[in-house]
Amino acid sequence: MKTGARRYWPLFGFCLLAFAPPAPAAREVPDFSDLVRRHGGEVVNISTAQTLQRSEGREWLNVPEDSPLNDWLRDGPGRAPEGEGTSLGSGFIVSPDGFILTCAHVVEGASEILVRLTDRREFRARLVGADRRSDIALLKIDADNLSQVSIGDPGRLAVGDWVLAIGSPFGFDSSATSGIVSAKGRNLPSENYVPFIQTDVAINPGNSGGPLFNLKGEVVGVNSQIYSRTGVFMGLSFAIPIDIAMRIAEQLKADGRVRRGWLGVSLQEVSRGLAAAYGLDRPRGALIADLLPSGPAMRSELRRGDIVLEYEGRPINVSSELPPLVGLTAPERRVRLKIFRRDQGVMNLLVTMGELRDDVATKVSLPAPRVDGGQRFGLSVSELTAAQRKRHESANGISVDDVLPGPAREAGLRAGDVILEVEGKPVAGVAQFYRLLAQARPSRPALLRVRRGPSSIYLALPLDD
Repeated sequence: MKTGARRYWPLFGFCLLAFAPPAPAAREVPDFSDLVRRHGGEVVNISTAQTLQRSEGREWLNVPEDSPLNDWLRDGPGRAPEGEGTSLGSGFIVSPDGFILTCAHVVEGASEILVRLTDRREFRARLVGADRRSDIALLKIDADNLSQVSIGDPGRLAVGDWVLAIGSPFGFDSSATSGIVSAKGRNLPSENYVPFIQTDVAINPGNSGGPLFNLKGEVVGVNSQIYSRTGVFMGLSFAIPIDIAMRIAEQLKADGRVRRGWLGVSLQEVSRGLAAAYGLDRPRGALIADLLPSGPAMRSELRRGDIVLEYEGRPINVSSELPPLVGLTAPERRVRLKIFRRDQGVMNLLVTMGELRDDVATKVSLPAPRVDGGQRFGLSVSELTAAQRKRHESANGISVDDVLPGPAREAGLRAGDVILEVEGKPVAGVAQFYRLLAQARPSRPALLRVRRGPSSIYLALPLDD
């Protein structure tokens, strides 16, 4: 038997190998040459003339003084006479009769806009309109029968998909760079109303306004910004989704300006602790931390502390997803929100949109940093002084004087905060604050409303059993 086992075992092993599923093939880098050949002619070079000091043109490129790029910039394609600045950028043709999409910052302050096609024809362009908030501008040149781009669907992009950029970095026409989609729906500190596509495609000054293609040769984004400490590419590039850019372009073409919806709220991310305090199954939605005076939300049935779960049927997973949807909504339109209200559950509300002005915006607060704590609360509080009540315009609340290691620090409380509510009940003083904590359910964190600076936020304070 032993001999037989040794005799047939190699054959059995061979059978296992013969019927084993094949190993997955390695993913090959795509050949972009055909895509560049077919669509390179749809991309244009844009240069502008502006009246400015020599130093301003260099600051736009954000190049350090000791960088070897300075010699090239002084003598290269971007050279301009003293007192006259030249901005280099890219764009792409969106209609055969000469409408061109680019970034607003490329043409901002331009006294003259020159568009050069790949066949070396040059045109003076007219600025149809520019929207600084989305960084989109629409140009028009007097030309016909131009080759236009095909518009794709950014919603079908997946993280890891290959993408290609064509543009004019540092004035070098028709330069192509490739990479993958690194993330979707990114919000940048400068703009809450654009859910950027993040890529690792090499983007440099001069690429701004150029197209981001998918492998089908469709434009899925407008290359807009990079994250850099040097002024040149460091692996983080951001593109405006083409569906948003085209909506902006349509409004610029029709009216020369963009009208955006405005909800009039301050938003906050729903952390794991807040989700537990609300009784949600997982962190999701956008928490309304405050209602802005005279805003549409203030005039609606929305309340401070509501969590927006859906906007017009679209789920809201993180708070940054809500502002772009609000911004793309026409003012005066009634929209349906699905919200979660603590101790009342899920509700559907109708809200009439206002119009966003330049002096107002929807603020998104990032989650407070969390630090593990080890003792009961770790919190030093005191009664509000008359001066503090006047400054915060509140008759209720207590002042946070110090935060020690413990649940309070874990919740994100800071010295200088004013605790206004516990579990939705106003805090009249220190003694009542601790009574309200004692009455709270220990099975989940206590929900605090806190005044921090000019606005309020919600924090979840863990309770001991």
